Formats: sequence, structure tokens, C-alpha cells
Amino acid sequence: MDRVDPKVDEAIETLNMKDGPSRRKLLKGTGLVSATAAASALLAACSSSSSPASAAAKDTAGNFPKTPAWQFWFVNHVTTNTFFTPTQYGFADAAAILDIPVPKWTGSTNSVASQMVAQINAAVSAKAAGIATTLINSSSFTTPVGNAMSAGIPVLSYNADGVVSKSGVPDIGCNRLAYVGQALFTSGQQLGERIKSLTTPGEVAIFIETPGTANIQPRFDGANSILSPLGYKVAEITTTTVPATILANEKAYLLAHKSVKGAFAVDSTSTSFLAQALSETGLSHLPNGGFDTVPQTLTNIKAGTTGFTIYQDPYLQGFLPTLYMYLYNISGGTLVPSDTDTGLSFITKSNLTQYNVASRYQGSTTAQKYVPRPSGAISNPPATTST
Repeated sequence: MDRVDPKVDEAIETLNMKDGPSRRKLLKGTGLVSATAAASALLAACSSSSSPASAAAKDTAGNFPKTPAWQFWFVNHVTTNTFFTPTQYGFADAAAILDIPVPKWTGSTNSVASQMVAQINAAVSAKAAGIATTLINSSSFTTPVGNAMSAGIPVLSYNADGVVSKSGVPDIGCNRLAYVGQALFTSGQQLGERIKSLTTPGEVAIFIETPGTANIQPRFDGANSILSPLGYKVAEITTTTVPATILANEKAYLLAHKSVKGAFAVDSTSTSFLAQALSETGLSHLPNGGFDTVPQTLTNIKAGTTGFTIYQDPYLQGFLPTLYMYLYNISGGTLVPSDTDTGLSFITKSNLTQYNVASRYQGSTTAQKYVPRPSGAISNPPATTST
């Protein structure tokens, strides 16, 4: 069964077929009449130089027409943050499927908007085929995004989509085509609902790396909109983007507020340090949780020292913008991308196994492999359908 049918082998060699869907279909059909017939048909079509089938077969990447080597750019606000490791795997995998160069990964390491703007401008100067960027505020990006779009370069946002008002109504300050990411204000509301279920009214801490940035401030605002009307005193505590400082700031607050009812966070790194901060201040008994699936947070959930985290699928935030920019280019701009919610689900100790697998899709290994889906019924996570 492992022997390649001579006719199949001849077709692959003659047509110079790349490792795409068509080639794999032929190889999977080794020894079957259908595979031999398909290979024979392809060779027959190729025998005429005027045959459209011949031209298409020789000039394909997978089943797509051969395209220019479109270079996409991803401009990020924290390029070294491990949260975006799956994002980088996602756009690399999409590029491999589409047979285009791996997108460039650039931006700022510390949420400095001016550094991001400089990279967007560089992408425009380099005549990028598309730009995906995190809109951490609206005012800084209006001009550079407008310039890119005016130059005919499609721009998408991912992970953050400009300023979100207290009501959760988007206030987009630039003309991007679409947003790929979590509904951030809604995710904050869901955080507030979870806090409400775990605590009674009183003081609760919500730690945040960079207050005012559009990727995490809407989460705090959403949680506060649920809790404040119920009599909670919601403290917004800045942790910064420096890991050592994050832990120190969390501990300093907790030591000064021993009566706090719970400790939570709206960004991945602040969440990952919560368990340690609580342990080192004698408050391990407090309800706590936050966002994202960096390895330390998952380890803490497994150990029972962190109660929950909210997932938003960073892999899709790399894969989908790449696919959308490709489709926009290949269709002559007729396949315009649409806003895409990449999910909002709670991970606890009870469902941790589903998310804690060693896989490229979670950013824990470089291996590209098939991960079997969980057995049993599939249900839509409640948070994705709540308002």
C-alpha cells in the first residue's frame, strides 16, 4: 500500500506539483484506480500546450493560482510577550498553506504607540501587501492607517481595536477593514459576572499592565460596569509591563489591603503572577483569576492556586488576518474581510486538559501536528453568547 503508482508518480513529476492538497490526494490514492485515472487525466491535459488545465496544473500553490510573493506585516505592541507566540505560529502556518512568505513581525516591546506607527510607515514605504496591527488607541493610528489604505494596502486590526467607550460601543479612530479578536468589553463583563459569583460586595483588586490601552482597558471597564452598581469598590491597580515590577506591585497592594475580597487581572502577565503574589502575602485563600493561557497561568490552574482564566485564541489572531489579507489580494479586493470574534471562554481546573495540550496552537511546542478534538458533545461556551 506504500508503493506509489507509476502513473501517479509520473503526474507529480511532470506537473512539478508542490506539497499541496492536489498532490496529497493523489498520494493518498496510491494503488487505487481512481488515483491512477486522475493522474492519467492530468497527464493527458498536460499534453497540449494550449490546454487551460495544463497551465493551471503547472502554476498552482495547492489549489490556488500562483500569486506574487505577497509580504504581509504584523505590527504588534508587545512583540516579546509570550501570549503572542501562538499568534506567530498562526500566521506562519497560514503562509505555509498559501505558499507566501512568512509575515514580518515587528512593532514595540513596551506598548509604545510611536514605535508601532514608525513600523506601519515602514511597511507602507516597503509596499507591503497587507498590514495587521494592534490598535492600542485610536488617536495614534488614524493617520498611518489612513495613509496605508490610501496607498491601496489593506489594513486589519487584531487583539485590540481602538478605543472602546464605557458603554462598550466601539469608537474606531481609523479606517481599518476589519477586527479579528475578542469582544473586549464583553469579556470584561463576563469577568465581572464571575467575580460576582465568587465574592460578596466589598473591595476587589483588578490588576492591569497599562491602563488606558485599548487591548485591556475595556476589560476593566466591562467588569466595573457589572460590579460597581452592586456596591463593589473596584480598585484598578497598575502593574506595568516589566515582570519583576508586576509581581512587586501586586504584592505591595495586597500587603496594604488585607481585607480585599478577591484579586483579578485583565492581562496575561499580571494574571500569571497572581498566585505567587497571593502566596507570598498570605492571601492564597482569596478568589483570583484573569486572562489568557500563558504556561504559568495554566500551571497555576492545574495546581489549584488560580481559579480561572479567560481564553481568546491568540493562534487565530495570527492565522485569520493572514488568510483575510490573502483573500482580499487574490480577489482584487472583492473578498472584504469581516469582523471576527476569536472567542471568549473560561478555563478552569475542570476543563484544563482541553487547553493544556502540548501543541503549536497553544504555543507550547513548535511541532505542527494533529490534535484530536475532545470526544463527546460540543457546546458553545456560555460566555460567547452572553450580552
